[in-house]
Amino acid sequence: MPSFTQAILFLAVLAAVASPSHAITCSDVMKDLRPCINYLKSGSGTPPPPCCAGASSLAASATAKADKQDACNCIKNAAKSITIKPGLAKALPGNCGISMPFQISPNVDCSKIS
Repeated sequence: MPSFTQAILFLAVLAAVASPSHAITCSDVMKDLRPCINYLKSGSGTPPPPCCAGASSLAASATAKADKQDACNCIKNAAKSITIKPGLAKALPGNCGISMPFQISPNVDCSKIS
């Protein structure tokens, strides 16, 4: 029979493993997508390579549900203060040849991202 201390330690380890950790911050998201801002505001055609590199980095780091939702909310809030072309934002992952775990849009419902 496990001791009280062992039981508490087990519960602490279980809680640490089960609790979601947010590995991505809004500053991380903005750092990754900063090279895309001019393109999204007034660009056309293919995004610049630094933009695609940043978008690829973001897609690779936003793997947990909470991270995807946090990144989505960060982008959504930033899009409200920066006038971007919605079509370019939506097409950015495809134009960079990557798969983004959520749509880049000021109108996306981030709570529905899994």
